[in-house]
Amino acid sequence: MSEIEEQIVDHPEHTGKKEKTLFEAPPVAEQERMVEAMLFASAEPLSLKEMEARMPHGCDAAEAIAYLRKRYEGRGVRVVKAGDAWAIRTAPDLAFLMHKEIVETRKLSRAAVETLAIIAYHQPTTRAEIEEIRGVSVSRGTIDQLLEMEWIRIGRRRMTPGRPVTFVVTQEFLDHFGLEGARDLPGLKELRAAGLLDNRPSPGLMPGPIGDDSEVIDEDDEQTELF
Repeated sequence: MSEIEEQIVDHPEHTGKKEKTLFEAPPVAEQERMVEAMLFASAEPLSLKEMEARMPHGCDAAEAIAYLRKRYEGRGVRVVKAGDAWAIRTAPDLAFLMHKEIVETRKLSRAAVETLAIIAYHQPTTRAEIEEIRGVSVSRGTIDQLLEMEWIRIGRRRMTPGRPVTFVVTQEFLDHFGLEGARDLPGLKELRAAGLLDNRPSPGLMPGPIGDDSEVIDEDDEQTELF
């Protein structure tokens, strides 16, 4: 049997190994260049699957990313992970150089900040669970604002009576705050230092009436600027 015939017969269903083809994948160095080009030109983070779909057959985007990350260590930009995707971002210690160019004002009410924090730390969470933690009703406008900003999205429905929808944070949220995953969310001390939490008791622990009026009052409070 010729070498070509052997490659065709050697199918992964028979051997359990990676499929062999008549076309060799480009060298790892060339795959690294391809990944670098895609991440540099893309406005949004790219997943390994998205990158491999654009690369020649047999390429390993994960291996190329590993080499690329190592090559960018200590440079002005670095390859970072945002959720399940990858992006090229300015090194954190040099972010001040881009301050004027990248500042984007996002004004959120206290109600929106608290709702976003609850979703981030308790995801997937339902609207009823958010209201239980906050101690006040969540207005539709607050949820709509976070959905429009694409910082949260609707998750799977709970298998409970009424099958309520759940909310989770998005890849855009992780990318905006430079987080690799939900486990990288700051603790209470970091949140207070950033001015996103104060030292008062949680609204859910404060006595008082619960209803839509409480939410309206929160919406009129001084807005908090996030990055």
